[in-house]
This record gives sequence, structure tokens and C-alpha cells, in this order.
Amino acid sequence: MFRLLGEYLLLMFETFKRPDKGPVFRRQLMIEFVGLGIDSIGIVAIISVFTGAIVAIQTAYNIDSPLIPLTMVGFTTRQMMILEFSPTIISLILAGKVGSRIASEIGTMRVTEQIDALRVMGVNPANYLILPKITASMLFNPVLIIFSIVVGIWGGWLACIVTGLVTSADYIEGLRSWFEPFTVTYAMIKTVVFAFIIASVSGFLGYNLKGGSVEVGKASTKAVVVSSILIIFFDLILTQLLLV
Repeated sequence: MFRLLGEYLLLMFETFKRPDKGPVFRRQLMIEFVGLGIDSIGIVAIISVFTGAIVAIQTAYNIDSPLIPLTMVGFTTRQMMILEFSPTIISLILAGKVGSRIASEIGTMRVTEQIDALRVMGVNPANYLILPKITASMLFNPVLIIFSIVVGIWGGWLACIVTGLVTSADYIEGLRSWFEPFTVTYAMIKTVVFAFIIASVSGFLGYNLKGGSVEVGKASTKAVVVSSILIIFFDLILTQLLLV
């Protein structure tokens, strides 16, 4: 464990060196924005809208006491989307989609000796391959999470209107009640940390790959598993630090 941690820290030291050529880095960054961010909008939208609808319906269904106002449906949906679902669950989904992509892409370059070729040409492979991915993830993932929150809340409203369980006025009143801006800040802090974990861990496992094409698939799977475990672990730590 300590050896892997040391190798990870050394790789991050190489990764975060200043890029040799700014225009090349910016070009790679734009490519990663598309590959890691924009291509994930579809799956984030679909999962968020249905989850928001499910949370709203389940909350309305479990309100049995007349003492509990139906405005709690909107409040609960908002809190669930902001505090936990969007920053954590969507990050776990991105760990499967983005993390496996990063690990397999860099791992394939390692197997085909493209990384060695970059080093021979005087290019810092870690900086050239991993830094744009980390930067793109940390910049674009908060956009995805905000989008997920908005779409999830809208999905909850739509479900309430279609099923007739809660009126639009009650749902919107619940959305506007007891709002604390720090909850959004908390969600963004978690998102940035999770984005760094996904990109850096997946890049590390792909970069240090040894073997052939079979190991590329194993590295992709391992990247998803390790990233997911670290996301849950740091979710607990950040919640304890920021909310308790």
C-alpha cells in the first residue's frame, strides 16, 4: 500500500509540472472537455430526471400524517439532489464511464509503447496525458452536477404533476423553503474532490500498467472499483468535516 501511494504521489508530481507548450495543453484540454464532460451529459440527464421523480413519488407516498405538509416533498427532493445524489451518485456513475475510459486509453498507450515514444521525444508523458484529464474533470464535473441537480428537481416536479400526488404550488413552496446556500457549496466541494480522484486514480492505474491487452481490461475494472471506494470514503470524511 505504501509503495503504491509513493508511486501515485511521484506520478502526480510529474503530472502537475508546468506544460512545456501551452497551446498543446489547451488543445488537449478542449478534447478532454468533449470526451469526459459533454459526452456524459446524456446519461447524467436521464438518471437525474428519473431519480428526482422517484424521490418525489416515494416521499409523497410515505407522508401518512396530516400534520406533515405536502411541501416537504419539494424540500426533500431538493435536499436529496443537492446533498447526496447529484454530487456522490453521479460521481460514482462517472467513475464507471469516465474512469474506465481514462484507464483503458492510457493503458493502451502503455501497452503499445506510445508512452515510451513520448518520453524518447522529450515529452513528459504524465503531464501530457493525465493533466488535461484531471483539469477537464475538475472544471466540467461541477457543471454536470449543477445540471443534474436542476434536472432532478424538474423531474420531481414533473412526477408530482403527472401523478397528481402534490400540486405544483406545494412542490415549489417546498423547494423555496429553508434553503441554505452552503449546501450548494458543499456539493461543489465534494464534486471537485471526486473529480480529482476519478481522473488521477484512473490515470495512475493506466499509466503504470504492465502486461498486454488483457491487463488493459483489468486496469479499467480496477480503476472503477478503486475510484468508487475512494469516493465513498472521502464522502464520509467531507460530510463529517463540512456538515457536522
